[in-house]
Amino acid sequence: MENGEPEYLSVGDPARRIAIRARAGTSPGLFWLGGFKSDMKGTKAVALDEHAAKTGRAFVRFDYSGHGESGGKFEDGTISQWLEESLAVFKARARGPQIVIGSSMGGWMALLLARALANDPALAPEAKLAGLVLIAPAPDFTEELMWKSFPDEVRNEIETKGQWQRPSVYGDPPYAITKGLIEDGRKHLLLGAPIHLKCPVRILQGVLDPDVPWQHVMKLVSCLAQDDATMTLVKDGDHRLSRPEDIERLLKTVDELASEVSA
Repeated sequence: MENGEPEYLSVGDPARRIAIRARAGTSPGLFWLGGFKSDMKGTKAVALDEHAAKTGRAFVRFDYSGHGESGGKFEDGTISQWLEESLAVFKARARGPQIVIGSSMGGWMALLLARALANDPALAPEAKLAGLVLIAPAPDFTEELMWKSFPDEVRNEIETKGQWQRPSVYGDPPYAITKGLIEDGRKHLLLGAPIHLKCPVRILQGVLDPDVPWQHVMKLVSCLAQDDATMTLVKDGDHRLSRPEDIERLLKTVDELASEVSA
């Protein structure tokens, strides 16, 4: 399906057109949740798709609204909206046991999705969460890594104008950080209280990550005391963890977890 058009799912009211690329295969299937301002054609998502093709494993990836091939405007997006889309795609396309793989904001999405499914399995009756693989997970990033670190003039601009144009460090045009994103994020904060997901969690984190410090991720690990959670620190790793050796580590982690949950 990579060379053709994606399929689309209508989510929410008013409806948002969500682009999905899915590959049939064996269980446990893989389900990808991308990062903030990222899309399903990024390095890690494509590597996982190619790996799924080689191993015959099912794989689902999609773009949040305002991202990639999906409809909508990025600046209209919120954590609530993107979580609604994640749950809708999981329900519509995931079948059987699933390993959810989340990168950066996708790690937050994966945790929220897992918590929702642990509390109410009927949200996706034909799928079951078997485990999580999180890459530089960024739970609570709108509050802890954005709002609390913004200088007063940026906070004032967001409060008075409704948004601030944040310069991109990756060479892209500036993008909007909206008041709606910040305020909505506060409805989904996870850190500071136990998180019980009822599934194993594997975390890959770069020590040199400038966007999601490893200390932030340690806070997450401390909240996962009731679950089988392990964290691998990559001493020379950055935020993206997209180098060949990083991709190899990711694929190995996914395969090992798949073997564990299949045993």
